[in-house]
Amino acid sequence: MLNKKDFLKHASKLAFPIMIQNLIGTLVSIADTVMLGYVSQTAMSASSLANQYTFVLFCLYYGLATGTSVLCAQYWGKGDRKTIEKIIGLAERLSIIISLLFFAISFSIPETIMRLFTDSPDTILAGSEYLKVVSFSFLFMGFSQVFMSALRSVGKVVLPSVTYMVSLAVNIFCNATFIFGLLGMPKLGVVGVALGTVIARIVEVLICLIYSITSKEIRFRVKYLFSKSGVLLQDFLKISAPAVVNDVVWSLAASAFAAILGHIGDDMVAANAVAVMVVNIGAIACRGFANATTIIVSQALGNNQLETAKEYGKRMLHITIAVSLIGCAIILAIRPFMIAFYRDKLTETAISYLGSIMIMTTWRLVGEAINTCLICGCFRGGGDSKFGMVIDTVFMWLVAVPLMFLAAYVLKLPPIWVYFVMTLDEFEKMPVVFFHYKKEKWLKNITRDFMS
Repeated sequence: MLNKKDFLKHASKLAFPIMIQNLIGTLVSIADTVMLGYVSQTAMSASSLANQYTFVLFCLYYGLATGTSVLCAQYWGKGDRKTIEKIIGLAERLSIIISLLFFAISFSIPETIMRLFTDSPDTILAGSEYLKVVSFSFLFMGFSQVFMSALRSVGKVVLPSVTYMVSLAVNIFCNATFIFGLLGMPKLGVVGVALGTVIARIVEVLICLIYSITSKEIRFRVKYLFSKSGVLLQDFLKISAPAVVNDVVWSLAASAFAAILGHIGDDMVAANAVAVMVVNIGAIACRGFANATTIIVSQALGNNQLETAKEYGKRMLHITIAVSLIGCAIILAIRPFMIAFYRDKLTETAISYLGSIMIMTTWRLVGEAINTCLICGCFRGGGDSKFGMVIDTVFMWLVAVPLMFLAAYVLKLPPIWVYFVMTLDEFEKMPVVFFHYKKEKWLKNITRDFMS
């Protein structure tokens, strides 16, 4: 068992690439929000609400990435690279099917999707234009997500970080060009953001393919994209399906929150769009450490070191809590600067909402960090994906969403109090999560000799 100092170094080394990816994703969101702030509040609100649909798709990809990472890591330990390439082909096939489905829906009925989140005609129109263009990025996004997760699972952490850095640069450059009409291009506003996203995703896939062609270790092979999977598919689904359902259930609840806020008014939507951007900055490190918990716990359990896994899970929980508190301090430090920056870009009501929302997001961040560390880190590391699926389904849809609906439409509380009710969602399920953690039934070695 590593001493605490060496353990912190080990955990930081695993968490850092995840933090880089989260940071880049946050910077892309910041760039979109800041640039659209110069266009109009409606454009910013439309982009924020439309991305709730994309968020559901991202959660599906995250579930696929979970299955890919676990299986690839196990077969890498066995030295079976052929099976790793079969896993990549299988996961890419599933991602393409999902991507095509989401593309067909958002391209054909974008107005219907936007009406789920708002009843503002201007926001629906702008959001529909954004969705129709950004839907083309779905055809590329899943491929890069799956391939990068496979690389990280076998210790290839440099390429994913470099790829996302290049993608960030391309995205920001294209956004500026198409939003403001630089280099002789027309001013496209919110559509320009969508077009920039599509180009950035294409670049990611090109980098993946170039690496795959030149790599002597792990490659994407077209023949495995269409080959029969058999037992491998069963193993993949056994690991990833509960994670997919869990993340989709959680994301749909988040979309329900956004829909309720959207029907409260554009001021709340705009304020929340800015607040979410800032929260993501504060959450980068704690989410990185929480996600690294999966790797650390599963490695110890795979070596049949149950007591070590238990101790490492406890240490990661303490680290995640400490880092989340630092994130809260960052949010509160940024708060006055964000209010000053957006004072001439948002309405007076939206600014007042923003000031209160940024304070409320701090305790929600701590709750999210703790639950992510335990549910997605410790429990999934021990092969217990079903608990997270059940707990989120029950508490998000039978407790959190109904309470917010009650606050908004039955009690008709002021918008800021409706938001307060939303921030309690992580704490509503926390007692049950800790009870499951203390029972220690998740401490299991689930490794076996997989057949390809």
